[in-house]
Amino acid sequence: MVFDSKIRPITWEDGMSKMLDQTIIPYEYKYVYISKGQEMFDAIRNMIVRGAPAIGIAGAQGVVLYAQEGRGKYNSFEKYKQWLLEKADYMATSRPTAVNLMWACNEQKEIIKNSNSDIDSLIKELTDKAIEIEKDDIERCIKIGEFGSEVVPKGATILTHCNAGALATGGYGTALGVVRSAYAKDNTIQVFADETRPRQQGARLTTFELAMDGIPVTLITDGMCSYFMNKGMIDMVVVGADRIAANGDAANKIGTYTVAIAAKYHNIPFYVAAPLSTIDTSIASGKEIPIEERSHEEVTHINGKRICAEGINIINPGFDVTPHELIAGIITEKGILRPDYNKSIAEAFKG
Repeated sequence: MVFDSKIRPITWEDGMSKMLDQTIIPYEYKYVYISKGQEMFDAIRNMIVRGAPAIGIAGAQGVVLYAQEGRGKYNSFEKYKQWLLEKADYMATSRPTAVNLMWACNEQKEIIKNSNSDIDSLIKELTDKAIEIEKDDIERCIKIGEFGSEVVPKGATILTHCNAGALATGGYGTALGVVRSAYAKDNTIQVFADETRPRQQGARLTTFELAMDGIPVTLITDGMCSYFMNKGMIDMVVVGADRIAANGDAANKIGTYTVAIAAKYHNIPFYVAAPLSTIDTSIASGKEIPIEERSHEEVTHINGKRICAEGINIINPGFDVTPHELIAGIITEKGILRPDYNKSIAEAFKG
């Protein structure tokens, strides 16, 4: 039986988005209800919801929220559709790096463009699509977990960076989906989680959800991975991704590239787990992936308190790109893609 997670970070309920507020975990476990399009934009931007697949779901729901708000504002159905298409484009700009967001908003745009019925019927179509995207994500992640579990050695210690678990998806996880499926077959497996500065998603979120599911996890700081690799205490690395280029270059939370370099030096396999919706075949390499620059306060403050001198220069990219040469395989819902990634990615989209 597949090991399932108890966590559902985002779902559609009574015409609103029911969303787990990830900014206050592990101090509180609280759901908020999002009822307006701008509220959803802000929730994505401020990382109340986060993780590439999860913000894709959120983006699709955000278009529905705008569609509901626009009911009664326009006498012309065509003008309503044009306004809604603009709102879908706007929703897609809330986070620039994760391609799942753009993909989900584009799925909704296609429905809007092709609709020839009426506003109420269109809203229902958009709602059904948002719900479908959520359910489909869970199914994809379970398949990712099953394929990924096949390459996890018995009794392995898996290092992961950031949070690519239930909290970052519809409720199962990509990288942690691999962990969950592997743990269901072998309960001697354990996880080492990097803290993931500057927002501590590994410390706050990954350890939280693994502990909730009873999977052994050890927290380490970002600078410790090479130490434990050198000691022979890490068997493999599995991370998620926010966007993967056609050649296999993968953008993930800042610090992932460093882990990949260390893994390569120590001959430890480094895997990326992500659905095909995370792969952007329109870009040839990671050099074309836009990297989000986030607030300086994420670096200068912890829990609202300054940790450095005032007036110093700060640079805070939210992501880095791991070159495909460092990636042993990309674990998808269609199987594990291997180098040459240009070829294996193209074949995955054909199938």
